[in-house]
Amino acid sequence: MKLTEMRDLLATRGIQLTKSLGQNFLHDANQLRRIIEAAELKKTDQILEIGPGLGPLTELLLERAGKVLAIEKDARLVAVLCERFKCNSEGRVTRAPNSANAKDQGLSAFVPPKFVLLHDDALDFLKREPRDWSNWKLVANLPYSVASPILVELAQSSRPPERMVATLQLEVAQRLMAQADDDDYGVLTLLIQLEYEPRDWFKIPPGCFFPAPDVDSACVVLQRRQPPLLPEADRGTFRKIVKRAFSQRRKMMLKLLKQDWPEQKLKQVFQELRISPQERAEKLTLEQFVAFTKTLAREK
Repeated sequence: MKLTEMRDLLATRGIQLTKSLGQNFLHDANQLRRIIEAAELKKTDQILEIGPGLGPLTELLLERAGKVLAIEKDARLVAVLCERFKCNSEGRVTRAPNSANAKDQGLSAFVPPKFVLLHDDALDFLKREPRDWSNWKLVANLPYSVASPILVELAQSSRPPERMVATLQLEVAQRLMAQADDDDYGVLTLLIQLEYEPRDWFKIPPGCFFPAPDVDSACVVLQRRQPPLLPEADRGTFRKIVKRAFSQRRKMMLKLLKQDWPEQKLKQVFQELRISPQERAEKLTLEQFVAFTKTLAREK
């Protein structure tokens, strides 16, 4: 979908975009192709797309993947998507887009994969209807206002997606890719990286969106860790440690953790792992937080 087509469609429908919903639609064909390539799609893939907007990414996903579940909050855009992709009342594709053109060119008509479009708040949906996402991939231009909560919600699910390819605010992308002692390193970094290995990222200029956002954007590629770094039973403890340790970044980690665990028990863990009791959380690596969680869980 070209920028002119996007403008015309919105004008024809009388749709004024809502800034609070993060409605900045990616229209640049090169950037859309980069996202698709980063997802490494196969015909058997099941894709979760959040915030499809007018559907430029959706169209490419339908060409490459086996199933697409799209969640859109704006009822006006749901109507556009249903018309554009020939959805029935249940939000499923009933006819392939551009199949007539393919026939005219002597090509086999493209039979689309199953497409399900939900009119819902994606974050509410994920919290309300937990499911097995382990054989799915998230590929989405996420609304900036809810990008971090959505990624955390998926990462912390019992069976998270195998890959997440997400376009979001550059500042958030830097936090997702950060390492210990980086300025951007913190709670979000560790909650995501416990479950996912950051593979790649690339910047997307504001001019690639309509309307152009006031901030820079980036696409990140996150691959689920195999095997996981912690058993599911210890992940709650990990989250509790990380959130408490970063609750006041400039304070010593030991002093903060004393609010939740006995001081003597904590000192034993610091000593066993050869971590200074004066250390701050931002200095500890993901691997050290994992080891800290395992040791603390073991200490009686």
